[in-house]
Amino acid sequence: MLAFYWVMAALVVGTFLPSVFFMLLYGVTGEDGCLRRARALFSWAKLFALLGFNIGIWGHVVVALWRLFFP
Repeated sequence: MLAFYWVMAALVVGTFLPSVFFMLLYGVTGEDGCLRRARALFSWAKLFALLGFNIGIWGHVVVALWRLFFP
């Protein structure tokens, strides 16, 4: 499970930091392409964060049920 957390953290940070970079670039240059890319990367970062959270919760639920019924 620790490897899963590291992979999800890498995916979230790997999409969030470029989103911030492109948002700053949009603020400096005003190009619409930078804003579109920042929004897309931020959407992917949200998706990965929510996916990791949900899989983490449901993974713990499945393990708890398994331990409850098969001690």
